[in-house]
Amino acid sequence: MVGRRQFLAAGAVGGAAMLPAGALPAQGHPPGHGHGTGSDTAVPQTPRLKKFVDPLPVPLTAIPDPSVYPGADYYEFTMRPGWWRFHRDLGPAKVWGYWATNPHDRHKPIGMGYLGPTISVLRDHPTVVKYRNELPTTHIFQSVIDAIRGGDPQLTPTPPPPYQAEPPFPENVNVWNVVHQHGGFTAPQSDGMPLQSFSPDGIHAASYSTLDPGRVKRNEAIFAYTNHERPTTLWYHDHGMGMTSLNVYAGLAGLYLVRDRADERLGLPEGEFEVPLILQDRTFHRDGSLAYTMTEREGEDTPVVNGKAYPFLAVEPRRYRLRLLNASNERFWRLRFDGPRDVLDQPQLPFWLIGTDGGFRAPLRMLDFLIGPAERYDLLVDFSGLPMGTKITLTNYHAPVHYPGVPGLGPEISEIMQFQVTKRLSAGGDGTRPAEKLDLPKVAPIDPKPNTRRRQWVVYQDKIFTTMTFNAVPFMEPSQDFIKAGSTEIWEYINPNHDAHPMHVHLVNFQVLNRQPIDAAGYQAAYEKWIAGGRKPADLPVLANYLTGPPIPPDPDEAGSFKDTVKSYPETVTRIIIPDIYPPTGEIASIPGSGTEFPATYIHHCHLLEHEDDDLMRPWTIVKDK
Repeated sequence: MVGRRQFLAAGAVGGAAMLPAGALPAQGHPPGHGHGTGSDTAVPQTPRLKKFVDPLPVPLTAIPDPSVYPGADYYEFTMRPGWWRFHRDLGPAKVWGYWATNPHDRHKPIGMGYLGPTISVLRDHPTVVKYRNELPTTHIFQSVIDAIRGGDPQLTPTPPPPYQAEPPFPENVNVWNVVHQHGGFTAPQSDGMPLQSFSPDGIHAASYSTLDPGRVKRNEAIFAYTNHERPTTLWYHDHGMGMTSLNVYAGLAGLYLVRDRADERLGLPEGEFEVPLILQDRTFHRDGSLAYTMTEREGEDTPVVNGKAYPFLAVEPRRYRLRLLNASNERFWRLRFDGPRDVLDQPQLPFWLIGTDGGFRAPLRMLDFLIGPAERYDLLVDFSGLPMGTKITLTNYHAPVHYPGVPGLGPEISEIMQFQVTKRLSAGGDGTRPAEKLDLPKVAPIDPKPNTRRRQWVVYQDKIFTTMTFNAVPFMEPSQDFIKAGSTEIWEYINPNHDAHPMHVHLVNFQVLNRQPIDAAGYQAAYEKWIAGGRKPADLPVLANYLTGPPIPPDPDEAGSFKDTVKSYPETVTRIIIPDIYPPTGEIASIPGSGTEFPATYIHHCHLLEHEDDDLMRPWTIVKDK
């Protein structure tokens, strides 16, 4: 798969490595994947669409039932197929989505068909969710499933020697799913890791788990969440083993907001003035159906926000809070708010960053930012003072796929959506506080101690266009990394690759320490030699010998922030510090077995979903002193 594969570091395999994958003719495409384009070989392209004619949809919020588990909010979420129109000029597309049971009227479930309703919870008040799988047993993108199962060398995970490939899903499974609460402080049995997948017809992956098993059928699972996070923007999405990329592309994602009653005193925009923005890229056939093209090129060609292509939002001249999630499979976005030159003092409308993955941070005034897949940015944007009729366009620039990429090789997207100042200011005006006067929690930096344990994760690719792994070990191998409960560690992501990878660690929040450039080709060669020599620990290449410059501080938006996903830039080592690594151990909502038992295994992975499916993912285990 072009989207799953990348070249090795420059010089590591000769001059050809300087070209990104998209520069070469596509080969080994899944059979029939180009249907609907009028050619068996043409890559589908979205027909020209008129921009900013569809209003931005806002996902409804799920309604909890507090009567099922005392002291907890209970939800039932069902994964179902449906239809969704992504643009007024496109026909309806077959999609997948989450539907929440409405406890006030079970005949009127809450959802859109595509994506899922927002879950809004109070901090430290637990949530219990029953997930039900009513999807078809044939995938929307069945040709890709068939190609993976058939051993397509561009699609099927193939580990480096001496490891043998294992199929990511059984012969009798074309669809299976599991829900991951991304960014949550969650016990492993409720974490939604890939090997906890379950199919519509009740086939279970090796580590399938459910709480309260007497309440579930074979196509269901019950998970419990502590909500013991800082007030923040989390999200939930599919994590099905071997097919996460396809399942999320079909629509299986939604927002999960953790709130605190104290937030009400902060003076932030609320209600209709707090707007979720789930940002994705998609490609459509002429009939409006979804075209998954990342078997043939890097990235899709059309921006989609909350399920609409090029939407607009009518706004008042006042402050808005935008809860932005990059839910794209692989695309990084460099975003800014462009406005008319005769209205703004500068080409872009300034805004304030007030939170990231791990919650609030000190407000930071910005003109643009780079957001990788799975990252969340909490923004305060002020439209006050703008004349009625002003149009502000959310624009993407200088962010090819794969990032930093080469412009022109994959579909580039510039304009995304538009904010149109066409609504009169509500009665009572804008009572929110300007960013300069916000009293938000400040994040104190974590200072590493001299004896803080360091752990290295090397993005390894043994041959051009082959599978990437961490430390040249496939995902299915047992955990080799054991972490003492309560300890603090520094993780070093060593990336000799040309492309950036957003690395997500389950369970924890961390801070970015620094980055440092490396001699990528030299390190890759030494690592190859180490593998060929039998992987002797004493001969492992010493990273310090390949550093080519001083440490670089975190990006301004990362500094003073807690994160669960970090950009691992190319030809660089990226260092994060994870404090107090400890899972939740207490019972949740008095459900037996809902707390963590040691040893507790979690995972981390690249959040380019095609890379995750293709084995750039490893388990790690928390152990407790005896």
